[in-house]
Amino acid sequence: MPITLSDQDKSTLRTAAYGAVSLMAAATGSPHQAATNATIALTSATGLVGHVLTAKAKDIELKGRTVAELADRVLPALTAAMKLLGEQAPAEAGNFRSTILLAVEAAQTHPDRPSTTTAAMARKITAALDAEVAAGQDRLELRKAIEEIVESGFVGVSLRVHDERGEWAGSAGAAELGGATKPPINGHIRIGSNTKTFTATLVLQLVAEGRIELDTPAADYLPEFGLNERITVRMLLQHTSGLFNFSGEVYDDGTVVLGIPVPYSTTGKEWLDNRLKTYRPQELVELALSRPARFEPGTGWSYSNTNYVLARLLIEKVTGRPVAEEMRRLILEPLGLSGTVVPDASPEIPEPHAHAYYRYEEQTIDVTRQNPSWISSGGDMISTTQDLHTFISALMGGRLLPAPLLAEMCTPHPTGIPNMDYGLGVFVLTTDGGGTVISHNGAAVGHAALMYSTPDGSKTLTAALNCVDDADLAIATAFRNAQQRLVNEVFCDGRAEHL
Repeated sequence: MPITLSDQDKSTLRTAAYGAVSLMAAATGSPHQAATNATIALTSATGLVGHVLTAKAKDIELKGRTVAELADRVLPALTAAMKLLGEQAPAEAGNFRSTILLAVEAAQTHPDRPSTTTAAMARKITAALDAEVAAGQDRLELRKAIEEIVESGFVGVSLRVHDERGEWAGSAGAAELGGATKPPINGHIRIGSNTKTFTATLVLQLVAEGRIELDTPAADYLPEFGLNERITVRMLLQHTSGLFNFSGEVYDDGTVVLGIPVPYSTTGKEWLDNRLKTYRPQELVELALSRPARFEPGTGWSYSNTNYVLARLLIEKVTGRPVAEEMRRLILEPLGLSGTVVPDASPEIPEPHAHAYYRYEEQTIDVTRQNPSWISSGGDMISTTQDLHTFISALMGGRLLPAPLLAEMCTPHPTGIPNMDYGLGVFVLTTDGGGTVISHNGAAVGHAALMYSTPDGSKTLTAALNCVDDADLAIATAFRNAQQRLVNEVFCDGRAEHL
């Protein structure tokens, strides 16, 4: 059905969009450059939003106002714009939101190192865009769930659900320990092992391009490591290679064998003191290969970050480009994932974001800035709940992989964990009612992210959590319970089923 907007509606959209540009320009030290960059982002919009924003408008009167006056007018206009588009065309509401956030990012000369002023303005604009989503159709059961998760020990949580009732997003708790401000509903979060799903998808896209074969020995592509010739690319993605986990192993008899210094062991203090240290992926692999394998290739299952660092190196070897460039080419740009970052060794995280903490002895340290190269493609990426939803729904909906490869990705391989098998970069979960959910969750130090979807991508749950971590993983039980609670609410109609 064609969408008709009144002149007043169009004026609201333009005022909101170009007002956001003016706010960001006023907050930077280079207002002309900021306004130019952001305006280019606005005029590159597509669809109905693009048509409205590129039209010459005489109804925008923003010049000469103070920042406070601008904010009083523009922030409510952003919320109003999201409301009117949400009522008439939800897809255009998402388009408008993405366009504004791209403009906000473009206005920042150094988006990875924003000033306090620009970061604060970006948070206000994001909050205004998300206000209507949170308030529009409140779902008390979801709000109660995230409030109870905070009560269980988390500092804050943001949740986004897409299902037959539409979209719901909300947050509870605090963005900073001891603070009163809630986490941003669509803030950036270190997504930990959700990175593996992105990496596996990228490998499978290269399989689709004919550049990689799943059942070819990984050593054929990476001869420099002397890998066991029986380890195939499929085994890397499936965690059936048997390779030692460079971040440490816990064996069935309880024996612990340490790898590099990590935050979750007796090396916690060493990790904390060196959290800005850079590791190269090659040295992580070399450390793993210096230790005995857990089992012969293909004869067992064991979760190992080493597999996915090798997958990264494989991608870079066959393409001749950094994994970040390939990720942008095949996934981030086609899906418009403007909030997703492959940071490599950068400790920065874009605004807005909730803070991450680590407790050692009696001290609690803000570790939001940390160098993720210690985990590399095992879990280094940054994203948002909106981008994770867009990614997993597109993946499961067949927009990223040919049907045969998507089927292989989701084919369950036994892990030894009840009701939880593993495909190629995804967990395949079975509920007590016999339903199937495709998932991958992840934890970074002080941050965690959840990503769940039905096999067709029609229903998704994505969440971002911030907490106080420690070497003893004291938050682990609360994390498992949080996953279970949210899955029950969204995929099991609130029933207390166990995965």
